[in-house]
Amino acid sequence: MNPTHTLPIPPHFERVKVGQVWRVPYQQLAQDAQTWAKTHQIQPAIADSPKICLLAIDIQNTFCIPDFELFVGGRSGNGAVEDNQRLCEFIYRNLHRITAIIPTMDTHTTGQIFHPIFWVDRNGDNPPPLTQISLKDVENGIWNVNPTLAQTLGDRHPEQIQQYAHHYVKQLEIEGKYPLIIWPYHSLLGGIGHALVSAVEEAIFFHNLARHAATGFELKGNHPLTENYSALRPEVLLDQTGTAIAHPNSLLMEKLLEFDLLMIAGQAKSHCVAWTIDDLLRDIQERDPKLAQKVYLLEDCTSPVVVPNVVDFTDAADAAFARFSEAGMHLVQSTDAIDHWPGLEGAGSFSNQSRGK
Repeated sequence: MNPTHTLPIPPHFERVKVGQVWRVPYQQLAQDAQTWAKTHQIQPAIADSPKICLLAIDIQNTFCIPDFELFVGGRSGNGAVEDNQRLCEFIYRNLHRITAIIPTMDTHTTGQIFHPIFWVDRNGDNPPPLTQISLKDVENGIWNVNPTLAQTLGDRHPEQIQQYAHHYVKQLEIEGKYPLIIWPYHSLLGGIGHALVSAVEEAIFFHNLARHAATGFELKGNHPLTENYSALRPEVLLDQTGTAIAHPNSLLMEKLLEFDLLMIAGQAKSHCVAWTIDDLLRDIQERDPKLAQKVYLLEDCTSPVVVPNVVDFTDAADAAFARFSEAGMHLVQSTDAIDHWPGLEGAGSFSNQSRGK
């Protein structure tokens, strides 16, 4: 096997099941992965040169399985399923090249600022999902913090939490971020929606065992007082007194930039993916703008949030990706051979990643 070529898809992978949930058979899959590595002479990831990372953002049931809480259908209506079919095949075909996989996992509890129970109207009713809460709404008393919930949020008084809520929506407006959206309860820690998509979990586990490369899970989004679309930075870091309530994930930033090549996929293109890339790009531009050239965005493995007749973030997502491309990042397709990607033509540098046969 020429080391610049792709691997076949393992026989256990069933494309038609990607939109379903099942139990991954770990023990059998572990044996299959180790046999696969021997058959195709796949070397341990520690010897890779260059070192390549796949950052897989929030590929969880809650976003990727039809009929789950926040299924990302995109304009096709089946976006996340189609994205993950391509992503699984990409992982298997390039198993011998991908050094590390870092899945981020949106991780929530019920009483968070973007869930219905956090807010009440004048009648004490919670906002329905997909309600947008603006600064004007809070100033006019249309929506207030649920006083009963506020008592459960640590050592802050309910009045302080209400003041913080005003500060929060004001900061979103000042910083030009999306307005506060009340999402359906989703990605709840311990629930089935929080879990990785079964087919993707299977592919990541297979990679782990075949390449002796531990999966680098990253949890995000569990602070009750801020959204956390980006894997690298919460939406709001300071409260109304200037006290830090959350911190950027500087350790993950450093880890990502240590790789020679960083690939990014996941959900949703308009939210968690775009926000993560935006934070990554901001850090890169402060360090060395040329670092953007080692970032590859798998554009056919991500879809925007589209709720028919309610909201469509497709244009905003595409505009963000165009801006990332202008900054030096590469927009690529998972179905194209890596060695044909911009800047990697020839792929001679992949020669250490498989002995071939």
